[in-house]
Formats: sequence, structure tokens, C-alpha cells
Amino acid sequence: MAGLEGVEQPRRHGSATAARWSPAVEDERALKALELFGNPAEAEVPLPSRPESAATARRLTQVVVLRHWGLSPKMTEDAVLLVSELVGNAVRHTGARVFGLRMRRQRRWIRIEVRDPSRGLPCLMPVQELDISGRGLFLVDKLSDRWGVDLLPRGKTTWFEMRVPDR
Repeated sequence: MAGLEGVEQPRRHGSATAARWSPAVEDERALKALELFGNPAEAEVPLPSRPESAATARRLTQVVVLRHWGLSPKMTEDAVLLVSELVGNAVRHTGARVFGLRMRRQRRWIRIEVRDPSRGLPCLMPVQELDISGRGLFLVDKLSDRWGVDLLPRGKTTWFEMRVPDR
């Protein structure tokens, strides 16, 4: 998005790398989440608007992007991080009881959507290196190829798209 030219991405420190997400660790939990909640690549999956739903959304993203669509672990890791940020915003800022998660794949793109009943628009804020919060949309802006918000008659859909590299 416009307005972030020259803003550095947050630096990773040595300890952050050790805590990075690993596809192998989450496989069993991800498959269980798919079984319990449904496949967001087939239809929107409703999830309760609670902080623990972010873990469910991450697991669903992991199993769809990595296992069903066969995309790279790096793309999966980025998609998992970004879905976590969108879900976090829906849970913290909308006052909703439920939000929806949907994933779509086209030939060269994936699109992940989080729908909630609030019409309040997310705001991309400039971030400083020492900021401890407010980096969610900054990360979405930096790691996705496109992102945006579609207003609906009763709420909105916040989405991001990532280009699938040619094999």
C-alpha cells in the first residue's frame, strides 16, 4: 500500500528464528482442525471470535496451502502468518461473535479472506522498529502481493493474495 516507502521491515533477532512455525509439528493438529471445522477452500468456515481461533485458522491454512495445494513451505509459512494477523484483527477490533475464513486458489494466485460483521475499516499504520504492536497490516502489506477490504451490506471481507511462483 502507498505511504510505506522507505519503512524498514522489522529485524529478526536470533531467538525469533528458533520459535518459527514448522509444518511437520502441526500436521496432525491441522488435519484434525480440517475434520472438525471443514475445508475453507470448499466453503467459508465460521469460527468463534476468540483468540484461540487464530490457532485453528493457522492450522487450516497450513493444511490447505501445504498439503492440498502442494505449495512450498515458505509460501505456507507466510500465508499462516498473514492469516493469523487478519484473524487477530477480526477478533480484537470487531466485537463479532463469529468470523469466516475462506481460501481460493487460481492458477497463479492464492487468496485468503477473513469476513466479519463490522464495517470498520482496518488502517495501515507506519511502524517503528521498537513498536510492540500494530504490525499486523504492515506484515500483510510487505509479505502479500495484494491485499484489501471489500465492504459488504453487513460487514466486510479483508483479504490478501499471494502469487504462486511457476514451478
